[in-house]
Amino acid sequence: MIQIKSFVFNPFMENTYILYDDSGECIIIDPGCFEKQEQLALTGFIEENNLTVKTLYNTHCHIDHVLGNAFVKNKYKVNFITSQIEGQVLRAVSSYASNYGFNNYVAAEIDSFIDEGEQIKFGNSILNILFVPGHSPGHLVFYNSEENICIGGDVLFHRSIGRTDLPGGDHNTLIKNIHNKMFKLNDLMVVYPGHGETTTIGEEKKYNPFCAIK
Repeated sequence: MIQIKSFVFNPFMENTYILYDDSGECIIIDPGCFEKQEQLALTGFIEENNLTVKTLYNTHCHIDHVLGNAFVKNKYKVNFITSQIEGQVLRAVSSYASNYGFNNYVAAEIDSFIDEGEQIKFGNSILNILFVPGHSPGHLVFYNSEENICIGGDVLFHRSIGRTDLPGGDHNTLIKNIHNKMFKLNDLMVVYPGHGETTTIGEEKKYNPFCAIK
């Protein structure tokens, strides 16, 4: 059974996730840790639970989700994997990080790519992948249907959706993909978003003012 530990990091209040199971292996998704105390919170949990970090993943590569990539990759000597399309989004971060006060931002190089139809494996666990652009051009979502968990990044929030006014974003594309991809998941699926509290697919189908099914 997959266990999920969440952290809220950086001024953007971004959700970072550690997923692990009884094997002791774990993966880190969207590490937003930048300050020393944030890094210590992440590593402290891993050490306290005797976890072995296998891989680093990004759902997408906007600045708030990648601030801890280099730290995690260097600390645990693991590969960094995301969508190939997000490479251009990641490269852009270095050009504007200082505008947000992240003067010591260090970019991490992507080691390999994943896409819809492939799987993420760690320990005894598997996550499937959906390609859900709209918030960013190569946005991925990771889910497990048997356990009803979904790491949704910035696609679908509690009663809201990801912003679409950033480069590569498109409102109509996001809404279409929420309906055609996210809303095809089980209504009981718990969505762990990139910001804010968890929600379920069923709740958002009923009550989300941006995309509820009428």
